[in-house]
Amino acid sequence: MTEPSGLPRIRLRKGADKRFKNGHSWVYSNEIDMDDAAKALAPGTVVQLLRSDKKEMGVGTFNPHTLISYRGFSRTGSRDISSKFIKDRLTRALELRNALFSEPYYRLVHGDADGLPGLVIDRFDDTLVIQTATAGMDNMLERVISVLEQTINPATIIIANDGAFRNLESLETYSKIAKGQVDGPIRVRENGLTFFADPLDGQKTGWFYDQRPNRAFVAGLAKGRTVLDLYSYAGGFGVTAAAKSAESVLMIDRSERALALARQAAEANGVAEACQFSATEVFAALERFQEEKRRFGLVIADPPAFIKTKKDVGAGIKGYKKLARLSATAVEPQGFLLIASCSHNMHEDRFVEETSRGIGEAGRSPRLIYRAGAGPDHPVHPFMPETAYLKALVFQLD
Repeated sequence: MTEPSGLPRIRLRKGADKRFKNGHSWVYSNEIDMDDAAKALAPGTVVQLLRSDKKEMGVGTFNPHTLISYRGFSRTGSRDISSKFIKDRLTRALELRNALFSEPYYRLVHGDADGLPGLVIDRFDDTLVIQTATAGMDNMLERVISVLEQTINPATIIIANDGAFRNLESLETYSKIAKGQVDGPIRVRENGLTFFADPLDGQKTGWFYDQRPNRAFVAGLAKGRTVLDLYSYAGGFGVTAAAKSAESVLMIDRSERALALARQAAEANGVAEACQFSATEVFAALERFQEEKRRFGLVIADPPAFIKTKKDVGAGIKGYKKLARLSATAVEPQGFLLIASCSHNMHEDRFVEETSRGIGEAGRSPRLIYRAGAGPDHPVHPFMPETAYLKALVFQLD
């Protein structure tokens, strides 16, 4: 079915509108009347969403082949997602970040929470790194780049579409430079320090701005302490702790490439003498420290997602609990442990419960002193719990 403006229409099943009506922006495939016309639409088609009684619900993109079939962009009726629409949303996002930060280093667009589902843009001064996670946003990529040229005019634009997240929509994975050139790691400024990111060969966009406030908090506990930074990646936590007068910092990550970036950051910030680096597997290192009875004043455990999909929840919970137990054995009495999860399927209360149990199994008594999520450049859509994915906990252990 097509309405006069030319947008195809899809219709919700009877009684399937409650969650969307209450503010959520996604519609799942089992909530849609998947008639032959709907099934025939190309992935990423811009459509008008109707309730079962034909009441207009909004405009978004549609993919008949995915679990999340519809992603809402607008609830204001039959409006296409034009370049002007994208520019208005992107300008709003830019104004918010300019109000939050004094330097142009931040997540510029954070998907649904910024009204642009499937789009992530991280800004590194005059370099922008873009990820598109849906067929709908893939179709709009040229428009997005054109708008970015008009509003920011960056020297370099990188498309970092090499993540497994694109497999959910059967999209090809690739990385490329859409504008400018990249001669090596790019500079990042965070919490007054300099770091280096590799958006072409690193993880995601090359840097994780979401942990910015948590890095600052935990670094405030590092003065005069020995620090163990697990899953250190490019040194965000470890180098920040060293810059806050930690006695020493040991950064552990399996990736030599990531540790090279951490070394570069340590040197750039004048803390190289306080830092050591080890390319090894985290659980093996923790078990060795347990055997050696080696302890640290501050242990930081910020792993990659242990739970990527709902089917991984059981195994992931066991993984977080084990990480908490082994990490706790490496903490000095009255020392501190930061443990984090970036798995949105790991609910916060359960995360607190399981990590606390893991610490208890290590024979330690925890006090939870800090509980936080991502920084403000990763806004949360209040009706979409999926956007509140990051959990960061800091315990003091007896």
